[in-house]
Amino acid sequence: MHVLVINADLPLTQKTWCGNAGVERVQTVSDHIDMDFALKYGTYVKGRRFHYRAVFVVGKDDKVVYAAYMPGLDVEPNYDEVLAAVRTAR
Repeated sequence: MHVLVINADLPLTQKTWCGNAGVERVQTVSDHIDMDFALKYGTYVKGRRFHYRAVFVVGKDDKVVYAAYMPGLDVEPNYDEVLAAVRTAR
């Protein structure tokens, strides 16, 4: 299992955040330059240059088996749902 965090932060900012938060087993990916992921997956916040919070679980066949878009930037995902999707995607 791999956990990726994709956002519009610069790589140095991502690295600093992970270090300060003690996050070691997460791979960060910056979408800062062209916002390609945000545009393709519907997470782009127009005019603000950042992503809406969303969770995607991808199965071994590289197909999205679960997707959840949070209604606001301050809303956390339903982690029980996410973990259930991860378990079934294995």
